[in-house]
Amino acid sequence: MIYNRSELGDGIGFTSVIDDKFKTRSLAVYLLTELDAETAAVNDIAAEILTVSNSRFTTYAAMCEKLSELYGAGLGSSARKKGDAQILGLKASWLDNRYAIDGEDINGEMLSIIRDCLFSPNAKDGAFDEASFAIIQKDLLDRIDSEFNQKNVYASIQAARLAYRGEPAACASYGTKEGALAATPADAYRAYRELLRTAQIEIYYVSPEKDDTFSEMFRQCFGGIEREPRKVNIRSRSPLKAVPETITEEFDVNQSKAVMAFKTDSDDRYALKMLSIIYGETPFSKLFLNVREKMSLCYHCTSRSVSVKGSFFVDIGVDRSNIERAREEILKQLDGIRAGGVTDEEIENSLMALDNAVLQVGDTPSSYISWFFDCFCDGEIMTPEVHFRRFCDVTKERIVAAAASLRPDSTYIMLNREVQG
Repeated sequence: MIYNRSELGDGIGFTSVIDDKFKTRSLAVYLLTELDAETAAVNDIAAEILTVSNSRFTTYAAMCEKLSELYGAGLGSSARKKGDAQILGLKASWLDNRYAIDGEDINGEMLSIIRDCLFSPNAKDGAFDEASFAIIQKDLLDRIDSEFNQKNVYASIQAARLAYRGEPAACASYGTKEGALAATPADAYRAYRELLRTAQIEIYYVSPEKDDTFSEMFRQCFGGIEREPRKVNIRSRSPLKAVPETITEEFDVNQSKAVMAFKTDSDDRYALKMLSIIYGETPFSKLFLNVREKMSLCYHCTSRSVSVKGSFFVDIGVDRSNIERAREEILKQLDGIRAGGVTDEEIENSLMALDNAVLQVGDTPSSYISWFFDCFCDGEIMTPEVHFRRFCDVTKERIVAAAASLRPDSTYIMLNREVQG
């Protein structure tokens, strides 16, 4: 594997990864902008609409037909948040030319499609094509409406809104239903132009051999755009509430949910991740073995560390009658770690879980893209092996200190509605 990153322009990075074991090529273009409830939905629509049509393939059907002709090439979009940033992505994958049956130039065709999607979209008179816009707007509204039907997802979103209230991270990556409904084709086109002008842009290209055609295309195309990139704060510690806060909602659901949020002032992200694995992420964790299995207080019980926000969450699915007992036991298990209750076996099991994750990097082109983009967001480029050695250096004392740093911030509870007799 050969890694290289270069600057194509102001706030535009291009990372290439060469690995000759692949038969395909993959590209991802990420536009990073500050997450804002006022613009998140229209930004999401603007990014998604780029992949359903362009100035040459003016309908979704035409675009799908062309991609199918190119041996089932893939083209799609994504929207997620990391810290206080909204990350909008265009992703593509295709078969390398060497494996085309009739000598087709798949690489060249995909370069043209991607170029036109980004720089010559299906728009006229300052507005996106209405039919393409309608497809994407409906898709976004359906996603927002389905949020409530996925109760674990809904509870996590509500917990984040509570924990990060007043911060950009309180907003969902795709914004609000109100924002999606209010958007117009002209609004989306203006958002697209603003993203090209102001977003921090990171491009990732994975191929089986050296190829400068994509980097040169992006260099030339972005060279014709007046850029004023704005700094995006990915890592921004969320302040601890002066008094822990609890919000409860009641719905017609089969089981109750609770999401407990903690805040930390620790910068030791490796110890915090190890803590989460030992505490609640795995089948050998304390929450799984004790709160779920031994005491049968909940249906599921997991933890996760969000180091970019200095936060830590515990999610449980639980009967309404067991919520308080479960919360007490969750805190008791945390206190046990704070008191030094971490075994060598737990540390070894955690490292085995992390090692398995590290070994998977490089299995697919997308795993390289995810890995190096996450490294960029964390502010340090390293190989998976170096990353794993950082975890190997984490001591029991550091894990205990990470646990000691957690402070209760807020709790979101979704109660199943009680039947009145």
